[in-house]
Amino acid sequence: MNATIEEFLERVEKAPLSALLLDYDGTLAPFSEDRARAVPYAGVVEVLREILHQGRTRVVIVTGRDARQVGPLLGLGRCLEVWGVHGLQRLLPDGICQMPSVPMEVAQILEAAKRWLGYQGLLGRAEIKPASIAIHWRALGENEAAELRAKILLGWSRIADGSGLKLLDFDGGVELRMAGLDKGDAVRTIREEVGPEVPMAYLGDDTTDEHAFRALEGGGLTALVRPRPRRTAARVWLRPPEELLQLLTNWSQVTAHGAPPSYAVGASESLRRPHART
Repeated sequence: MNATIEEFLERVEKAPLSALLLDYDGTLAPFSEDRARAVPYAGVVEVLREILHQGRTRVVIVTGRDARQVGPLLGLGRCLEVWGVHGLQRLLPDGICQMPSVPMEVAQILEAAKRWLGYQGLLGRAEIKPASIAIHWRALGENEAAELRAKILLGWSRIADGSGLKLLDFDGGVELRMAGLDKGDAVRTIREEVGPEVPMAYLGDDTTDEHAFRALEGGGLTALVRPRPRRTAARVWLRPPEELLQLLTNWSQVTAHGAPPSYAVGASESLRRPHART
């Protein structure tokens, strides 16, 4: 076992509570062109169910998806805390979904960006999310993907110029989104809620996960989960699915004893900005 991981799991074993934060696509599940069929790697659901049953780990999914899509894909049979849209959205275990209010001008620009995609015949590649639109091109060849990216950036830049919306690159696509919270904010919020003494880990694969890795620097375990390494702020590299499953299994083993603590998911004001509940 990696010495960094071994040392961290020793802390998890001794702590009454730990926190496990996980990206979904590319981390817990292999990428799928059909995003509705992106199910987790074999064995992931079973070991996560064990970790949750033990009651000593706060498990949180942090994803670029709409947060409400993750539960049905994971199939754990219970509600999880999920941060969606790269940190803009928060779905609590009780089913309450928190989201910053979307200003009318932002909604209008996103609608114009969606219409432009329709004119270009690209709506089939679009993922429409709360406060954002993403275009995916992972199934395309390198040259086709580069041409599509250039086309999208040119079209959307003209529409969103001066609006304050952000163009966010991710692995296999680009997203036009309302400015605001990111995955690093999810990490910082949960860190504030559980306290600095609680061992926390973040596992992710995408460039958008770098915000989370940097937010946890010096305070926990960060792991890049992907078949090949790249430059990253994460402390360790895990090859999926074998090394991912090994870490999760080891986590389950070291938390398989002791009485579960009680803890409360933070109140809505922890988002640190106005939001709406849906």
